[in-house]
Amino acid sequence: MVNFATIVSSAIAASSLVGSVSAHPGEKHDLMHVKRQIDARQLRATAAKRSLESCQDSLEHRSLMQRSHIRRSEALKDLRNKRSIDSNSKKFRRDLALLQEFEAINHNQTGVLNYTPNTDATNIFAANTSCILAPEVTDGPYYVNGELIRKDVKEDQAGIDLYLEVQYVDINTCKPVPKLFVDVWNCNATGYYSGVESGQGGLNTTFLRGIQETDEDGVVAFETIFPGHYDGRAIHTHLLTKSNVTVRKNQTTQDGAVTHIGQLFWPEELRSEVEATSPYNENTQTITSNDDDMWSIVQAEDNYDPFPQFIYVGDLITDGLFAWIQIGINASADYTDDDYYNVAATYQAGGGVANADSGFVGGGGGDGNGTTGGNGTIPSGSPPSDIGPSSTASA
Repeated sequence: MVNFATIVSSAIAASSLVGSVSAHPGEKHDLMHVKRQIDARQLRATAAKRSLESCQDSLEHRSLMQRSHIRRSEALKDLRNKRSIDSNSKKFRRDLALLQEFEAINHNQTGVLNYTPNTDATNIFAANTSCILAPEVTDGPYYVNGELIRKDVKEDQAGIDLYLEVQYVDINTCKPVPKLFVDVWNCNATGYYSGVESGQGGLNTTFLRGIQETDEDGVVAFETIFPGHYDGRAIHTHLLTKSNVTVRKNQTTQDGAVTHIGQLFWPEELRSEVEATSPYNENTQTITSNDDDMWSIVQAEDNYDPFPQFIYVGDLITDGLFAWIQIGINASADYTDDDYYNVAATYQAGGGVANADSGFVGGGGGDGNGTTGGNGTIPSGSPPSDIGPSSTASA
């Protein structure tokens, strides 16, 4: 277990600041405020875990899990077929000292099971919803509201393909949560974000960002790439969910109640293998480990497991990764007014518009135009042209 004294001392050491800590370039938080948030979150998480445990043995929940096993198995089979991969997934075992209690769990199901086409899907594709992601984790200074509704967010970004499935389950009922709109975003292989200025990809870029609506089983899936790193943060993937969202005619979104804010983290040895490949190995920014990342530490407590399970699609890391995670949420929550919900920009007709009231200031290299500093290029698709609403979805 990670106690609060360890969290605070690690955060201070990582930031070299007394009154505040830095979680993203340009992002500051007061340590005492973080402490209050952690204390409050832990109380809610304990109650949430009890709720989940009381309903996870229900017939309905067991049926949901069985459907999940089959769906993940079929998705992996489809990925392998598209890549004409016939070999078994790579056997890969972890042999690291304890980082935190949950990172000690081997999330790499390839290594645990030495997957073959004949391996029982139930043994491979299970997930543990008793471990939840905390909604109080910051969305950082680079959240863009109103992104495109799409499954494939890669655009022209080079990197290790990552097929990411996320399933949302109500902590009170263990039932799936449909009709949530889920944002995903992460930096590219060399550590830069699209959609924002301040040395990032530029307001009119959209790479590695997108939104999907959860289906009847509470599931979304994205085709993206494994995130790169940048100074001050461990490698991570952002997730944010909203209910009661208005869908515009141009397949972007507006409005909605924020029901969950979270970040996924990735094991160090997986990062090392990914970053030995191009273009990750061209990244000159300083690497921050999970141990030294404040948000990873405060998430990986008794009731949180922010590390997805994953399996290699083929024999090589360059064949791509299939990853999945189940997240327990309070479907009726609304964190729109939370300190950690910050909108850096909005994507709308004509392109992105910066939020002048944003509480964060972005940082990093590049010229803000998406053409230098490893930021990536402006996408080939045109910006939205119509912002009229077409429908409203609710959870």
